[in-house]
Amino acid sequence: MRGKFITIEGTEGVGKTTNIEFIQSWMNSKKLTFGTTREPGGTPLAEQLRELLLAPREETVCNTAELLMMFAARAQHLNQVIEPMLSEGAWVLCDRFTDATYAYQGAGRHMRDDLIRDLELMVQGSLQPDLTLILDIPVQVGLARASERSAPDRFEQEQIEFFERVRNRYLQIAQDNPQRCVVIDASRSLDGVQSQISDVLENFWESR
Repeated sequence: MRGKFITIEGTEGVGKTTNIEFIQSWMNSKKLTFGTTREPGGTPLAEQLRELLLAPREETVCNTAELLMMFAARAQHLNQVIEPMLSEGAWVLCDRFTDATYAYQGAGRHMRDDLIRDLELMVQGSLQPDLTLILDIPVQVGLARASERSAPDRFEQEQIEFFERVRNRYLQIAQDNPQRCVVIDASRSLDGVQSQISDVLENFWESR
């Protein structure tokens, strides 16, 4: 039996890392075979592309170059990690996936959805996550949280309007894909956030 593919999405500072650890604990409680990975990244080559994408630099990065690097990393990630694990029956938990490209490059960078869709079809075919949790929080709150943990990367240096567009696109994606996307109110207490996640996971488990 093919494994399940779960993705976690959200803007900066929504608490993805903490809640991924919570989901890992839930998966362990179900005695699942699973792997946790991230995008961009997940393989040595994809991690190198991640470094190129995130490192602040004086040179302006062309939007098209950024988009192509994202999908180059994704192609390698799918080929080397995600598809093999799913085919073997393991579950895959991924920190961001193609929804992030529509949010960051599509809405954030004002790139055309049809360009992203063409690359999506080429790289992943019909593959889509089985469940996507979108952690949602007001942009200013998230950026304040993110600023406390480390120096900002190239994306985190963008203006607040950029992240408002990203957040709004995530919410639109959830609205357009109710069969796989669930919005989690990440502005609540940690217990409140994880209670929401637990409910979603249990419902998914029962209906799988």
